Amino acid sequence: MMTGTQAARRLRTFIQVSLFATLAIVLLGVTAATLFAATPADDTAKKSVDVEVKKVVVTNVGSGLIAAGIAAGVSALAAGVAVAYVGAAAVGAVSEKPEVFGRTIIFVALGEGIAVLGLVIAIMILGTVNQMLAL
Repeated sequence: MMTGTQAARRLRTFIQVSLFATLAIVLLGVTAATLFAATPADDTAKKSVDVEVKKVVVTNVGSGLIAAGIAAGVSALAAGVAVAYVGAAAVGAVSEKPEVFGRTIIFVALGEGIAVLGLVIAIMILGTVNQMLAL
């Protein structure tokens, strides 16, 4: 059986690893959104696009859709893991000290923020894919 100090240390380590993984996922999503953001500046460029370039655009659209799915899916999975651990610890803390309820809700909401960030990145990628389809 773990002591309270060991459990707190283990939870702190898990939260730090989760935050690092979340940062890596968000940076990956921003990088993917930036890579797909190349669109022509005016209408004359749209008219001069040949068949080979259209094939490349279609390939990039598929890659963009996959990137959006990965960003949303992995961030939702990470949020589920974070909320599972933090939520269990929050219920235990509230059962011992009911006055810490407000603080524990904030920690659970921070875990849910991971999924929201992933959804925002996926929407950014889909917006860029929509611009590529206009070619």
